[in-house]
Amino acid sequence: MSGPTRTTEDIREAVRERYAEAARTAGAGAAGCCGPAVGADLYSGEERASLPDAAKLASLGCGNPTAVAELHEGETVLDLGSGGGIDVLLSASRVGSTGKAYGLDMTDEMLELARRNQLAAGVENVEFMKGTIEQIPLPDESVDVIISNCVINLSGDKPQVFREAARVLRPGGRFAVTDVVADPEMGEATRRDLRQWTGCIAGALTEEDCRRQLAAAGLEGIEIRETHRVHEHAGSAIVRARKP
Repeated sequence: MSGPTRTTEDIREAVRERYAEAARTAGAGAAGCCGPAVGADLYSGEERASLPDAAKLASLGCGNPTAVAELHEGETVLDLGSGGGIDVLLSASRVGSTGKAYGLDMTDEMLELARRNQLAAGVENVEFMKGTIEQIPLPDESVDVIISNCVINLSGDKPQVFREAARVLRPGGRFAVTDVVADPEMGEATRRDLRQWTGCIAGALTEEDCRRQLAAAGLEGIEIRETHRVHEHAGSAIVRARKP
């Protein structure tokens, strides 16, 4: 028997509720979205040392996208689903004073936490924006690099996320994210479990679907490489592509 049909908005509200609570409890030490073995532990000691404690405690991702994005001085970076701001703050350091790092999140509590972390870090070339990753509040061709840390799997409309990413990237711009990729044999019971969805598993694309949807959005040079397992039927992966 199939479960109830969920709309994109149903999924979004469940995700918002889970991550609002994560922001409220960050000071107590939050685990990564896929379990306690990830999160801030995936960053180098030097990276962790440069950040406020609250940013490290609020790290909920499954990877370290700033390590795979190959950021350069003067670039403009956008983090989709920026949470407590750890990847935005690290990106701002890498692009320098002539660059800019944007963080986009839909959760007020996460945005408040991220802005506190920005003040504590004393970083100026950062802007946190409220919005959804399906409707990015930036102009066409306005960023050089898009990063994201275990967030795209949470969207109920991933093709639209990829179309928006392609829209805001400049020609030659890079898409470099870490996310969960599902094995083809992931069962329907897992797919229907909303708790598994908000926990980054049930909504994950397979590698084949991820490649197909990125290409349909107009991105090319697609690379997907699993880095570690986060579930019996899913792994964290580095996903790269570029805009022609």
